[in-house]
Amino acid sequence: MISAIAPRMPLLAAWAVLAAPVAHADVITEWDKVACDAVAAAKIGTPISVRAIAVAQTATYEAVNEITGRYAAPGRAKASNASVDAAVAAANRATLTQLVPAQKDFIEAAYEKAVGGIQDSEAKTAGIAIGERAAADVLARRSDDGSGTPEAYRPATKPGVYVPTTIPAIPQWPQRKPWVLASASQFRPAPPPALDSALWARDFNESKSLGARTGSTRTAEQTEIARFWEATQPSIYHGVVRSVAEQPGRDVTRNARLFAAFAQGMDDAAIAVFDAKYHYGFWRPITAIRNADIDGNDATARDPSWTPFIETPMHPEYPCAHCILAATVGTILEAEANGEPLPELATTSHTLEGVTRRWKSVDEFVQEVASARIYDGVHFRNSTEVGTAMGRQVGGVIAKAFFASSD
Repeated sequence: MISAIAPRMPLLAAWAVLAAPVAHADVITEWDKVACDAVAAAKIGTPISVRAIAVAQTATYEAVNEITGRYAAPGRAKASNASVDAAVAAANRATLTQLVPAQKDFIEAAYEKAVGGIQDSEAKTAGIAIGERAAADVLARRSDDGSGTPEAYRPATKPGVYVPTTIPAIPQWPQRKPWVLASASQFRPAPPPALDSALWARDFNESKSLGARTGSTRTAEQTEIARFWEATQPSIYHGVVRSVAEQPGRDVTRNARLFAAFAQGMDDAAIAVFDAKYHYGFWRPITAIRNADIDGNDATARDPSWTPFIETPMHPEYPCAHCILAATVGTILEAEANGEPLPELATTSHTLEGVTRRWKSVDEFVQEVASARIYDGVHFRNSTEVGTAMGRQVGGVIAKAFFASSD
């Protein structure tokens, strides 16, 4: 699920990242935490947050790669006399202050702390210039990606008939230009199940039973999983990627490339899933269950007061957005590993504080996310399967673009 509104983040929690040491972290993961905290505190909404971080991580990677030349085109000179740390700080500051202006003071404080720890030198000056130049270039390239298109959602109604007046989340997102995908509709799936089918009845009854707020058949562990994945902020996925990036022996350019690929993949996955969602406009469980008497299927039964375990996101059901994001992330991590075993994956969630969930494989992680959205009562099984398949496709395209000529 991608929510239009990101939950509030305590200011002290956001500032804590500036002082908290993290084992095996480097400048890339530290600035990634700054970016995640900034977008969460700004409450700009998950899709917009995902885009902002993608811009920041892309500028960071391009700046770092210009200095180290590790993944540069053959024959391209590298600026090896420049400070990588200064370049990363400058790239993040220049992008994030423009895209998340409400958190300018926080970002500036992070920047001053970072560059203040670098000895004044020509390398520092050169690094800052490279970071700022990379940021300006990426911001210019993405200025016409369609993210600024005004929403023009038209509620379905008849003259004079009241309908709920909340505008759904980012209906203009399908008009955006992706980073790597050929188009928003490149992987648009087939339609959702016919309402008179056995598949629809299966999915309907599973979500009705497992996803109810009261009287659910969920186990205690399933309820914990549901609450954990209620979170939609980018940080829940960034934690998974840091499980890999913070391993010993990784260098700064490899991490910069991983985060750029992951961030662009998340953004392209969001574009793709909203294209499908608004193309099909399929109803959510709460709507379907309260209207089961009109779906034409004798195997479904109406419950006029059914409610889901969590609040239903304000956009169409099909396909599952959390699922496409999880599968995109997992596919990118597997491709970047290039046959090497991945470490245990782990992350935390602001909707279930104090809990860290862990997975021994990408498939285990991806499947949990899919099941969680059924436990939450906001998705159907087929939608999670389709979303997962889309994520594998998106992740594959991103991986080919970034890792085809891997080291």
